[in-house]
Amino acid sequence: MPYTVVIAPDSFKGSASAPAIASALGEGWSSVRPDDRVVLAPMADGGEGTLDAFEQAVPGSQRRRLTVLGPTGVDVEASWLMLPDRTAVVELAETSGLAHLSEFAPLDAHTFGFGQAIAAALDAGAMGLLLALGGSSSTDGGVGALVALGARFSDDDGQPIRLGNRGLGTLAHADLSGLPALPPGGVRILSDVTNPLLGSLGAAAVFGPQKGATPEQIVEMEAGLERLARLLGRRPHEAGTGAAGGTGYGLLAWGATLAPGAAAVGEALGLPELVRSADAVITGEGRFDSQSLAGKVPAYVARLAKTSGVPVLLAAGAIEAPTTAFAASASLSELAGDPASALSDAPHWAHAAGAALARA
Repeated sequence: MPYTVVIAPDSFKGSASAPAIASALGEGWSSVRPDDRVVLAPMADGGEGTLDAFEQAVPGSQRRRLTVLGPTGVDVEASWLMLPDRTAVVELAETSGLAHLSEFAPLDAHTFGFGQAIAAALDAGAMGLLLALGGSSSTDGGVGALVALGARFSDDDGQPIRLGNRGLGTLAHADLSGLPALPPGGVRILSDVTNPLLGSLGAAAVFGPQKGATPEQIVEMEAGLERLARLLGRRPHEAGTGAAGGTGYGLLAWGATLAPGAAAVGEALGLPELVRSADAVITGEGRFDSQSLAGKVPAYVARLAKTSGVPVLLAAGAIEAPTTAFAASASLSELAGDPASALSDAPHWAHAAGAALARA
């Protein structure tokens, strides 16, 4: 009897987008079970690929292009998405992400361009905002984005501080009165990060090294974020405030709310309904490890499938954690022979994984 198979992977970061992986898995499955109905539902957790996931899943979405100030002061071409209900999706990685750096700039990278894209969406009449935080290159506490939206951050002399975490070292005054009113549908932050702004699990300590920061720079970055927290007065140890170098913290000061990235994206894409009507579900990501079980796409999809009594299968570039929540799994690295080969042509090996899972 033919099955209905929903394929809902995250992107394989650095290798292939979620739509590309979903398509390859689907084609691989169909090569073994050609009579099955395959439904592609590429996912995201609020990080890179969120725009692509929404664009493919929501008919009538319009991608709006613009030029913004990149994370190190060089203009970059970016885009955001207007959904048919006039909710705008803005992805930080598009405007201020690591991909826009020629070299790390842990103290000087900023989120000003992200704020410019948010402002453009509001100017275009967005009635609500979904802000995807992922792929961040900076640790500026979201100050750059807030400045682009109309906030003012100044030093003891009343002069604007420089953009980036380095500027937080001279921060003395914060004025948020110039920020625009929240749109009627509110502002939701999409992120799978639960780290706080400050401390040993905070934005600087945990994510600073990934952005090229030395131990000495991490101390400086933490001090700058502490100055920001003292001025804004929000709880810096709240879960999620450390997302995207503290951008989550800054946006909360504007009035945004935090939403678990994978769940918020899944709800917006109608994934719960798709899973309920399926006979099997495939999910996956580039590396399945212990963090995957704490809010990332595979864990979210597995929970949906379990609730609906539908078997769920896993395809991942590498599998480094137990897969007991899945009926079957396929590692692209094992199929290819080694991780490097799998990463060099992820769609090819995703096709092979789809076929292997269909046989399983």
